[in-house]
Amino acid sequence: MARQGASRTAKVAPSAKAGRAPADGPDGPTQVGFYRSMLLIRRFEERAGQLYGMGLIGGFCHLYIGQEAIAVGMQAAKREGDQAITGYREHGHMLAAGIDPRAVMAELTGRVEGVSHGKGGSMHMFSIKAGFYGGHGIVGAQVSLGTGLALANHYRNDGKVAFVYFGDGAANQGQVYESFNMAELWSLPVVYVIENNQYAMGTSLARSSSETHLHRRGASFNIPGVEVDGMDVLAVREAGLAAAEHARSGKGPFILEMKTYRYRGHSMSDPGKYRTREEIDAVRKARDPIEHLQERLESAGLLDEAAAKAIDGEVKSIVADAAEFARTAPEPDPADLYTDVYSEAQA
Repeated sequence: MARQGASRTAKVAPSAKAGRAPADGPDGPTQVGFYRSMLLIRRFEERAGQLYGMGLIGGFCHLYIGQEAIAVGMQAAKREGDQAITGYREHGHMLAAGIDPRAVMAELTGRVEGVSHGKGGSMHMFSIKAGFYGGHGIVGAQVSLGTGLALANHYRNDGKVAFVYFGDGAANQGQVYESFNMAELWSLPVVYVIENNQYAMGTSLARSSSETHLHRRGASFNIPGVEVDGMDVLAVREAGLAAAEHARSGKGPFILEMKTYRYRGHSMSDPGKYRTREEIDAVRKARDPIEHLQERLESAGLLDEAAAKAIDGEVKSIVADAAEFARTAPEPDPADLYTDVYSEAQA
């Protein structure tokens, strides 16, 4: 039975001021860990872009630069056993989930030591161990699959929550609303995370969506939603925890619209002529997620310039090692083309 009043969209709590975390927020070392994780994603993606330009990464490559706070903040809201599934912009999600940067970078270059043994490439990584059920190349397809993960959780009554990520472009796909309907009808434990980076493939949200407040998209299905500052990792974490508790407690799905911004093109082949360099620079200057957290940590006395440089140096070393590994690791044996096609029955 639909719950009364669920169609109303809740108000998102204001993010903490610089130098202060919410009263129940993470401690200092945890916040510094968020900073390191976001910086790792940023440096990794910058190097991935270089490798693509060198011809070492084939096919498509979608970078996560600018959106790091979402993957890191939502990862902090997950419990062990929860699942995550997303689209093709998934490198950052894998790194936030703790996957070895070597394995992620080697997957980009199609090497056998990649997280999917070189068979997935940039868009189709997968790790059951990390509870990561893919990158998916078909726009919006992961929403139905993620709803299926939530259905399995509901059936097993195991207390797990499925976190389903998709973009503002995918929010216009029909299967998204079929999934919303079933998820609310059956009170499935799922959090839908819309990573609204404003431009979908190359068209602004205002030109492609009649309703631009995407957290309201579940209203006709009685699914509550909130808008979140997706450039603030602490605000993301806080909203993620609340949404996960809503879903985990049996109240059904919840929608989080993460307002964010990607600095690069839709993919490496996108010149991004639909927006100006001045617009991109203005966003970076005003709300870069990494610089924003660094300022907050410095204001709170949790980080200084020397420590920040040391973290950046460590991260750059990790990324350089991953890039060299991805360049020199062996490619899969051609015979591997015929493996991993079907799931083998367990004895």
